[in-house]
Parts: sequence; structure tokens; C-alpha cells
Amino acid sequence: MSYDLIVIGTGPGGYVCAIRAAQLGLKTAVVEKRATHGGTCLNVGCIPSKALLHASEAFEEANKHFSELGIDVGTPKLDLKKMQSFKQSGVDGNTKGVEFLLKKNKVDTYHAAAASPGPVVSR
Repeated sequence: MSYDLIVIGTGPGGYVCAIRAAQLGLKTAVVEKRATHGGTCLNVGCIPSKALLHASEAFEEANKHFSELGIDVGTPKLDLKKMQSFKQSGVDGNTKGVEFLLKKNKVDTYHAAAASPGPVVSR
């Protein structure tokens, strides 16, 4: 298979670059080392950590500040399994969104480790 552009990684820079290149008419592929698209931020970094942070902030609010507002909800309890499920549903929705956009724009996808064999070639 021959491509005009092969993008290594489907993080926020990679998948946007690949989609735009395909929109401009280049035969484009992406190579992603993870099983899902989106890079570190989407899969294990920013997005999942912010989902858990949001849940912990809501717990703190319910635990310490609701009573100050005259709201009695009893003693809040953590359900870590549900928190993890909440986090994972956010990650899954976003990774599926990236996958959809790549397919919609006819970007071929490969799941493997990749590296450039040498200096960048430009024409």
C-alpha cells in the first residue's frame, strides 16, 4: 500500500493532521500503538484523570458544603466501581469519536508501533 502521508500516533495533533490531509486529497494513514485512538491524553491522561477529579470534587461538595446550603443528603459514600465506570464511559465515547472521524474521512488505520526510519523528507 502506498500513501502520500503516514501519521504516527492519533493524539490530538496526529488525528487532526491525518483528517485534514485526507480532506485535502492526500492518501493518508495513521499508525497507533494503542488498541484505541486518541493518544495518551484521551486514553490514560487528561480525560480520565479529569473525570475522576470531577467525581471527587462532587463528593467533596456533597460531603462538606451541601449542609451549609441547607441541603441534607446524609453521609455520601464512594462507589469506586461506579466512578471507574463513569471515567471509562467518557474515554470510550471519545475514542469512538476519533475512530469515527478517521473512518468518515477515509484515513486508513493501523495498530502497531512505528518510528521514522530517518530524517524527514519534504518535496
